[in-house]
Amino acid sequence: METKSKVGVIGLGSIGQAVAANLVKSNRTIIAADRNIEKAKEFSAKWGDSAKPSDIATAVKEADIVVLSIPFGAIGDFLKQNAADLEGKIIVDPSNPIAPDENGGFKKIIDAEKSAGQINATFLPINAKLAKALGTLGADSLAAASYQRPEAATLFYATDDRTIDSQIEELITDSGFAPVRVGGLNRSTRIEVFGDLHEFGTLGKTVTATEAKTKI
Repeated sequence: METKSKVGVIGLGSIGQAVAANLVKSNRTIIAADRNIEKAKEFSAKWGDSAKPSDIATAVKEADIVVLSIPFGAIGDFLKQNAADLEGKIIVDPSNPIAPDENGGFKKIIDAEKSAGQINATFLPINAKLAKALGTLGADSLAAASYQRPEAATLFYATDDRTIDSQIEELITDSGFAPVRVGGLNRSTRIEVFGDLHEFGTLGKTVTATEAKTKI
């Protein structure tokens, strides 16, 4: 029986908890890590032995795939500070480069034509590979639309390195969604907030893979 890559979910906010819970539902063992170790322990107590609680440093060392469910503005420093332990690993970035605006909504905090994926890729450790994924839905939809039937809802992803596509697609499938690649990281603006393939952009909703392929 083939052993699947070990996944560490770093950050147990609303997105991180939804991602981790969806993976556990498919019996995928994950490492649940947060700077507040009690939060990781509480998550594990709720979801069982498939969710191993951990401090962040240990999770980074042990995981093969590291899902960075932390704010966009913190990712560059995180990648630099943990560079040695992230060498050669797959890093999944669900972040969105947004912040609250003056009107009670949100605004993009980088240039309109730039993407979080491209920016974060500039901080990658040696031989590490980045996928922009697991962030095309809000936390509520990420939880509610997983394992949708009869046809799965879609999570879009973008990668420059095609050698990791199969592992990212397995990760998305094990999260209860249908994976659809949009292209390289230069296309990841499309799958970030305000992009045409994001729930909080032109798309405005969850879509099935059949619907998604008409929009790529």
